[in-house]
Order: sequence, then C-alpha cells, then structure tokens
Amino acid sequence: MAGISSPRPCGDYRTSYKSDMTIFPSRNSLYAAIGGLFLLLAFPMIGNDYHLSLLIQIGYYSIAAIGLNILVGFTGQISLGHGAFFGFGAIFSAYLNNATGIPVFFTIPLAGFATAAVGLIFGIPAARIKGLYLAIATLASQFILEDFYARANWFSGGSSGSLAEIVNFLGIELDTDQKYFYLVLFWLVVSLIAAANLIRTRDGRALVAVRDHYLSAEIMGINLTKYRILSFGISSAFAGIGGALYGHYLGFVSVEGFTLGLSISFLAMIIIGGLGSVMGSVLGAIFITLLPEFTEIMADIVLPESIADGKAYVKEMSVGAAIVLFLIFEPEGLAHRWKLIKAYWKLYPFSY
Repeated sequence: MAGISSPRPCGDYRTSYKSDMTIFPSRNSLYAAIGGLFLLLAFPMIGNDYHLSLLIQIGYYSIAAIGLNILVGFTGQISLGHGAFFGFGAIFSAYLNNATGIPVFFTIPLAGFATAAVGLIFGIPAARIKGLYLAIATLASQFILEDFYARANWFSGGSSGSLAEIVNFLGIELDTDQKYFYLVLFWLVVSLIAAANLIRTRDGRALVAVRDHYLSAEIMGINLTKYRILSFGISSAFAGIGGALYGHYLGFVSVEGFTLGLSISFLAMIIIGGLGSVMGSVLGAIFITLLPEFTEIMADIVLPESIADGKAYVKEMSVGAAIVLFLIFEPEGLAHRWKLIKAYWKLYPFSY
C-alpha cells in the first residue's frame, strides 16, 4: 500500500564481501568513533598529568600490540620476542638522533622501518617451522637481541643506557604530557587505520588464509614463506614505532626495560583483548595498563598495613591471573564480549 514503508530485516545481514569487511558497519559506529576522537583531543585540556600519562602508555603499548596481533591473531604465528623488537625501536630512534642529528619526529617512523628489517631477518625461521618450535625460535630472538643491547655500547649505551631527546615538531618541543599526548594519538590513529585496511587487502586476506588453513592457502597459490616472513616484518614495524614513542617519552632508554616479561605482557594484551581483532589490541592494552593501578587501589583497601610489602607481588600476580581467567571464561577476549553487547542492544528487546 502507498505510504507504508517496506519492513526492515530483524538481524544483521551482509550480502557482499565489501559490507562484511567495512571498518564502520553502521553510521552510529562511525559517529561514535568520531565523537571518541574529539573527546580524546579535548582530554589534555581537562585531564591531569596522571591520567594523561596512563593514556600515553596505553597509546604506545596499543601500537605495539596491534603489530603482535597481526602476527599472532591474523597470521597464526607466535612470537615470544616482541618486547625485544619494541626495545629495538626505542634504542634505534635514540641512536639515530644522537649519531646523525636527524630530528626525532622523523627518527620515529625510521625506527619502524629499521625494526621491520630486523623482524624480517628473525622471521626467516617461520618459513620452515611452526607451533612450539617457532615459539622457541622467537624466544631465542628475544635473548639474542637482549644480549646485543647489553654488549653494543656504541648502539644502546650498554648497561648505562642512552638519552632519548625530546621530540621537536616545527620548532615546538613536545616536552609536556599535554603536548606529547597528541603525537602518540596521531601514531595510534595511523596504526589503527593502517592495520584495519591491511586486513581488507589481498595481502591481508592471504595472512588470514595462512592462519585458517595453510594447506588450502598453498593450493590456492598463496606463498606461505612470503607471508609468514612478511607478517614478522609488519609486526616488528608497529613494535618499532611504539618503542620509539616509549623511549622519547621517558627521555631515556635502558636495556633492562625490554625483557621477556614485556613480551609476555604484549601476549597478554592480545589474548585478553581478542586475537584477530585490531580494536581488541587497544582494549587489551587498556586492560593490562590499568589492571596494576586498579589492583593497587584494591590492595590499599583490602590488605592491612602490616603486609603492605605484598602489594608489589599482588600487582605482578594480577596479570597472570587475568590471562588464566580470560582463557577459561572469555577465550575470545574483550572484543568478542563487546560485539555481543552491541548485538544485544541492537536487537533489544528481541533476542532473535
């Protein structure tokens, strides 16, 4: 009848690959992303230094976690040496600036390229091995790079570390949290856009095919060696940029900060956030960064003063406990839980 609109389908129907791989599935999600970006842009004007420091930490950890998720979540490889590549980006950016005088604003992306080259070299074993053997090989890369940092005084400063200069952009020194926050936010947005669009490309679909069924992917003509090694390079590039931002934020880089524990923390981020999800990498970084802060607050409330020294142990144990609990009760991570929440309210009050 005239004047009566056609009924809308009750559900989430996608009839093309383009609609299935779109970054923003609805206008509301696009508006929410734009609104969130504007809130972040305004936050330095209203937030204190403590909250800004936490956001900056979340920013550079998120960038590195996105890279690891491309390797582990999307390609199905494993890496126990991501913290060492994160450290290479920090050390290389400081070294390049100190040795050549190249402005820090440009050494940050150059650190990403250099770390990608190192990642490609260490990713070569991935062409022949997988599973537990690959995990051991990447663990070896962690210890090799750690030993290199400790011995190469000309590069890393050895056990004494080295200074990382303040970022200078168009004559403006980003020497406060309020200013540095915008630099980290810029690189985080670039990383999110780059990673989301990578997965939508032919190469991104090839990475996912290698993860889902490598034999079928090889039959389809996908070069397994190429994409396994490439995934290590891409992952390391993100780690290098995140590490460079970390180093220049602290103003000092030390080899003691890039241990196996940091690599485990990055794995925790993508497991808790959700494997195979770009946004899950950010959610995981938020969770792992804020968990020790929340644990300390709760410890102050619950633990008596007589065992105040136990707070440090509780903070360390909280990360491990979180990984175990998520693997048991929410193995698909926070990103999956967020999708379920959105789906529930999208169809509310109907359950079908």
